[in-house]
Amino acid sequence: MIKEPFVSAITIFFNEEKFIREAIESVFAQTYENWELILVDDGSTDRSTQIARQYAEKFSGKVRYLEHHNHENRGMSASRNLGVRNAKGSHIAYLDGDDVWMPDLLERQVAILESHPGAVMLSAPLQLWHSWSGNPGDKHRDCILEVGDDGLHPFSDRLVKPPGLLCLFLRNELFIPGSVLMKRKAISDVGGYEDRFRDGYSDAAVFVKICLTSPVFISSECGYKYRKHQGSYTYQSYHNDEDDTSRELYLNWVSNYLSEQKVRDPNVWKALNYARRIHRHPKLYRMQEKVLRLGYRILPDPLTNMVKTFWRAMADRINKSAF
Repeated sequence: MIKEPFVSAITIFFNEEKFIREAIESVFAQTYENWELILVDDGSTDRSTQIARQYAEKFSGKVRYLEHHNHENRGMSASRNLGVRNAKGSHIAYLDGDDVWMPDLLERQVAILESHPGAVMLSAPLQLWHSWSGNPGDKHRDCILEVGDDGLHPFSDRLVKPPGLLCLFLRNELFIPGSVLMKRKAISDVGGYEDRFRDGYSDAAVFVKICLTSPVFISSECGYKYRKHQGSYTYQSYHNDEDDTSRELYLNWVSNYLSEQKVRDPNVWKALNYARRIHRHPKLYRMQEKVLRLGYRILPDPLTNMVKTFWRAMADRINKSAF
């Protein structure tokens, strides 16, 4: 018999008393059973600390509770690093404290990653989840993230050689990996998460490091519900006009990291320079995106299909350039 990989599910949370119980229960509902759940408390001041500790006490063989020294709030990256350092699994999966996994997520993702031994990480799309509210008007707002206008990721259901995926998500942040299953060694090999990213781009920074040198499999199967609500970090940062500052810090870090790693690949630098142009001229970029979306709606089907074919061909060129 082939031994199933042991998966460490890591949930970092800060003041998630409203949603954390549902997140935890979605891990217990998994059809894949060879897992542990690590709950990392980033200094919560509400009842989420009590809820997490209760699960750890009741299910001590499956659930562990961790916190920073003196119950400090140290940010997303430091919290993920704490979880990874204490993980026992060979594979790492992440579930935010306000989100939910569908019951077969681990079973499907483990099977796919194991069938592609060359890959160190699997990335799958997220469901943007508005309908959790129960409001009938929110149901139509649910959609799938990390896909193009044709409903597919440019590298859908294939192994992407480095640095193909990195070039793609530098050019378009829509394709920064969301729902991931990673080999723990891949995280440690790149030095883990960057503690300087307390909130925004915490995930993106480690994906830059991994996707620069390692193959990643892109799955088209969505099993992660990404809850949209006004208390989330993404909502707060957008409405507090913090996105631009976070993006500038991230792009500067990427530039420095690529220089430190002595990266010579012109495709990587072109992608980074493109990202910087978008950052400097966001209104022009948004106008360009609107024109492209309008084109998809008004062009005749044969021409629209030609555009989609061209987009996939460009993705293939990025992938092949990595050999």
